[in-house]
Amino acid sequence: LASMFSRKILLALGVAGSASAFAPAGPALRVGASKAPVLKSSAPARRPVAASLKMAETAEGFGASHTSFYTSAKAKDSYATLDEILDSKMADEGVRGITKETLAACVKITEALRVNLVTVADAQNSVFGDVQLGVDVLADDIMWDMAKTSKLVREASSEEEPVMVETSKDGRFTICWDPLDGSSIVDNNWAVGTIVGIWDKTTGMLGATGRDQVTSIVVLYGPRTTALVVCDDGVYEFTCGAGNKWFASRERIQIKQDSKIFSPANLRACQEDKGYDELVKYWMESKYTLRYSGGLVPDVYQFFTKEMGVFANPTSKESPAKLRVAFEVAPFALLVEKAGGKTSDGVTGGSCLDIKITAVDQRTAACLGSAGEVDRFNTMVLKK
Repeated sequence: LASMFSRKILLALGVAGSASAFAPAGPALRVGASKAPVLKSSAPARRPVAASLKMAETAEGFGASHTSFYTSAKAKDSYATLDEILDSKMADEGVRGITKETLAACVKITEALRVNLVTVADAQNSVFGDVQLGVDVLADDIMWDMAKTSKLVREASSEEEPVMVETSKDGRFTICWDPLDGSSIVDNNWAVGTIVGIWDKTTGMLGATGRDQVTSIVVLYGPRTTALVVCDDGVYEFTCGAGNKWFASRERIQIKQDSKIFSPANLRACQEDKGYDELVKYWMESKYTLRYSGGLVPDVYQFFTKEMGVFANPTSKESPAKLRVAFEVAPFALLVEKAGGKTSDGVTGGSCLDIKITAVDQRTAACLGSAGEVDRFNTMVLKK
């Protein structure tokens, strides 16, 4: 009786997370080769909460659903597999191969994150003086294992150790990665990710631009593991399902011209940069929804699920740009622009994809997202 009474109180208060402690174990997700994911459970059907509670009339916008931007995705009867999408939407066999190898490595990172505690690594090897965590090292080791055993990789570099390493003279691709973006928030158990840029040997990475990438991949580790991949006809999202098999959960994603979501990084720069200060105030006074975690991957990834957004990271004398072109900005910029969004290098107002990469650890300011918001950044902050 006490448990039943407690549960009724929790439901009445709308405390879904706490109420779930009284619920039976959740159903398992099952994904067939091309079948739609199906949720199956032996638990009896529940009455809708609204039907069991008498709710008083409330003001418009109750629950803030009009500013939370919940998903608009609807379940489909079937979902294409990774192989089906890549075979039909990625003509280059070599690019298909390195894409699959990268995603396979990210499955291993997923498994490592699930079972390892977040603690400081025994050995500190960051050339930047950043504190390395055990999970950083694990993720980086997994990516290096993939690169060094792959017949497709010619040379590789990691954000953890930004030097170019030849892995196979007969390989074709230059691959650069940030193995675990979000080290400062992973101990909170917040979403983090892996960012990967891939260049052909005809251009390499040094001396090339982000526009020369043959594809880029960003993997998000959250309640689910999902990946954004640039294919020939646009950006696709894949979800890691049962048996660690990937299926296409979103196809040909498009980022809208306008946005009501903002992610303002480097807010310290507002103390020096009047334009950025005014832009942030504009977003707040215009009642945009703040969605910022401090992790580049989740903060930019949301553009592809919400289909809008803007991430700004300007530079100033006291708060200089710190985003790395090869390991972070170029891969994300390719995804954003292939999905109809826009990017700014935060200095000239030009595309991040046109930044010539002259050093492995080259830094840049950046603004990415909905085209209208990037234009606003260029106008208000850069005066372009």
